[in-house]
Amino acid sequence: MPVVLWTDALLYLLVLMVLVYALRVRRREHLRAPWRRVMQSPLAVGAAVVLGVYVLIALADSLHFRPMAKGGGHGEVISVFDYLVTPLRTRTEKTYSAPFATHLYAKEIIELGDGREVRGYPRLVYGGAHLNEPQAQRAWDILRTSLRALVEAALVSLMLSLLVLTILARRSGTTLRESLRRVLGGRTRGPWRTFLGTTALLIALLFLLVELSADYHVLGTDKVGQDVLYEAIKSIRTGLIIGTLSTLVMLPFAIILGVAAGYFRGWVDDIVQYLYTTLNSIPSVLLIAAVILMIQVYMANHPESFSSVTQRADLRLLFLCIVLGITSWTNLCRLLRGEVLKLREVDYVQAAAAFGVRHGNIMLRHLVPNVMHIVLIMVVLDFSGLVLAEAVLSYINIGVDPSTSSWGNMINSARLELAREPVVWWSLAAAFVFMFALVLAANLFADAVRDAFDPRLRRETA
Repeated sequence: MPVVLWTDALLYLLVLMVLVYALRVRRREHLRAPWRRVMQSPLAVGAAVVLGVYVLIALADSLHFRPMAKGGGHGEVISVFDYLVTPLRTRTEKTYSAPFATHLYAKEIIELGDGREVRGYPRLVYGGAHLNEPQAQRAWDILRTSLRALVEAALVSLMLSLLVLTILARRSGTTLRESLRRVLGGRTRGPWRTFLGTTALLIALLFLLVELSADYHVLGTDKVGQDVLYEAIKSIRTGLIIGTLSTLVMLPFAIILGVAAGYFRGWVDDIVQYLYTTLNSIPSVLLIAAVILMIQVYMANHPESFSSVTQRADLRLLFLCIVLGITSWTNLCRLLRGEVLKLREVDYVQAAAAFGVRHGNIMLRHLVPNVMHIVLIMVVLDFSGLVLAEAVLSYINIGVDPSTSSWGNMINSARLELAREPVVWWSLAAAFVFMFALVLAANLFADAVRDAFDPRLRRETA
C-alpha cells in the first residue's frame, strides 16, 4: 500500500521543477553556456557525481509504502531504500558494538554451558556470527572479503569505462585506443577522467560496504543495537530535504519581495526593508523553537490525525523546513533589491516603461531573468548552511523528531557517550564523515556555479 508523505511529494515536485528547468536550459544557448562552463571544471564534475549518489539515495528513501504483515493487514511504513537494505535495518544487536566487532562493547554476565556465570563480552548475534574463532579468523576474513569486493568493483568500473570510451570514440570519430589516450591525458572537451575516477572510487566503496556489511557491522551499532551504517545512510534523506525544501520555501519570499522593493522603491521598498530588518532582529533559534513546540502540542492533542509515527515525524520535519525557509530569505531579498535598483535604470527597462508596458510584465520579462544568476548562486551556497543548521538544531533538541534518522540526532545521542569509559566514538564519526562529504561536495559545486554565473567574474576571466 503506497504512502505519500508531505516531504515525499514536495521533494519529487522539486525534482520535476529541476527537470523542467533542465529542458528549458537545453533549448537556449545563453542558458546552456554557463552550465557548460560548470561541467568543464574537474572539481565540479567530481562533486556532482557525489551529490548524484546522495540524491539517488534520498529519492529511494522517499518512496514509502506499507508492506503486508505476516498475520494479515499492513505493517509499519517503510521506504524502498529500507526494503533494499532490509538486513541492515533488521539485524539489531543488544547494545553498543565497535566497528567490525564480534562481541559487545561492554561486559555483561555470561552463563556458560556448565551453568557457571562469568563477566565478559558476549558474542554478537549477527556481527561475525559465521566465524568459529573470531580472534584468529576475523582479520583474514575481512581482508578476503575486501579483496573480493574490490575485484568485483574493478570489473564493473572497467565495463563502465569501456562504455564511456566507446561513446566518446564514436562522437569524435577516433579509435577506442585514441579515446583512451585523450581521457587519460585530460585532452577531452569535458573532464571525463575525473568523472570515471570518481565513479570508480564510489563503486569500490559501494561494493566494500555491501560485501562487508553482510557479515559485520561496518560502523558498529548504537545504544539500542541499530546498525550505525544504516542510520548514517538513512540520514541522507533528512539532510537533503532540509537543504532543498527550505530553499523551496525561501525563494518566493526573496524573489517577489526583493524585485518589488527594487523596482517600485518608495513605500513598497520601505515596507520590505522593515520586514526583513524586523525578521533579522528576531533570534531564529527562538522562532524555530516556538514553532516546533506548537507542533508538538498539536500532535499530542490530536493523536487521531496521524496513523503512524512516521507521519508525525514527517509533519515536524515539514514545519522545520518551512520555518528555516521563512527565516533565511532575508539575505537573498537584500541582494535582489540592490541588483534590481541598478537594473531598473538601464535603457531597455526605461524604454519598456515609456511604451506603457505593465509593471508585472517588466518585472517578469526584464528583471527576474537578469537576477536569476544571483538566485542560483545563493541557492547553491545556502544549501550546505541549511544542512549544517539541522545538525545544530537537533543537537539542542529543537530539530527533527527523535524517531527520524538524521545526523543531528546521531550527534545528539553520541555526545553523552563521549564521556564514558571506554568512549563510544563511531556514531559521531559516522555522522561527521557523511555530513562532511555532502557539505564539501555542495561547496565545491557551488564555487563552480558562482564562477560560471557571476558576470563580474566572467569579465575578469576574459
